[in-house]
Amino acid sequence: MRGRGAVPWSRRGRGGAARHGRWGWGGLGHGAAAARAGAAPGEAQLGTARFSSLLSLSEAMLRLRLLTWDVKDTLLQLRHPVGENYSAAARVHEVHVQPEALNKSFHQAYKAQSKHFPNYGLNQGLSSKQWWTDVVKQTFILAGVHEDRLLTTIAESLYQEFCSAQNWELLPGARETLRQCHQLGIRMAVISNFDKRLEKILSHCNLRHHFEFVLTSEEAGFAKPDQQIFQKALHISGVAPHQAAHVGDNYVRDYRAARGVGMHSFLLRRAGPANNWELEVPKQHVLPSLTHLLSVIEKG
Repeated sequence: MRGRGAVPWSRRGRGGAARHGRWGWGGLGHGAAAARAGAAPGEAQLGTARFSSLLSLSEAMLRLRLLTWDVKDTLLQLRHPVGENYSAAARVHEVHVQPEALNKSFHQAYKAQSKHFPNYGLNQGLSSKQWWTDVVKQTFILAGVHEDRLLTTIAESLYQEFCSAQNWELLPGARETLRQCHQLGIRMAVISNFDKRLEKILSHCNLRHHFEFVLTSEEAGFAKPDQQIFQKALHISGVAPHQAAHVGDNYVRDYRAARGVGMHSFLLRRAGPANNWELEVPKQHVLPSLTHLLSVIEKG
């Protein structure tokens, strides 16, 4: 139960900005004024700065009860382009296809499969493994390889291979940011449009222990930006939306979807040209890198 002196998170105003403090965690209130009372000007400023820093962190941590994470391209990214992995898997069977051609055909196959069988085709009777098998086969077919039995073997190999840590790398600052959040006692979880292999991938990359639970779109039965996957995570954690925040790299699936259920959210900026959402997202909600997360939270 909240104490009488605690400042609750406020409702967001226009553009998602909180009315009382940047994230709605409130200001310092009467505590800072008390710290200033009776002190010399220089001492008061120094004392207030220290008190402000400590109280801001304390207030923020008290109110942020859950931090959820996207994974792909937020915490982890593929070490090599998909075409290189597919080409290497084919060479084992003496089938030679250029990685560039496979990379192009993969994006075509993935886009078509996602359109016709969203969220791994779970509502159409597919399993995620069969979904990926079909993507791999279609990728090679578009690149000119048509032997079905061979493609089934290659697809099985790739399905297992992408569970391995050797195919993934952490984004800069990911491990340190998670470690610091964990040390501060922030509860963390995953909300990701991924299949059931994600648990194994996180374990192999030595990240799984940071999270209370991992909620994939396959398990939830809903994929971001469907708000139901966020609502399910909140239900599992027992945390109210205004006491939770989400971190992800996609404006629609992560940032806007999380805010749609009343959560706070941070958007990790991708490298490259300017994004269409830049005018829509307040600067204080954008993370130039993962290492900026804690400093933004601590500002309150």
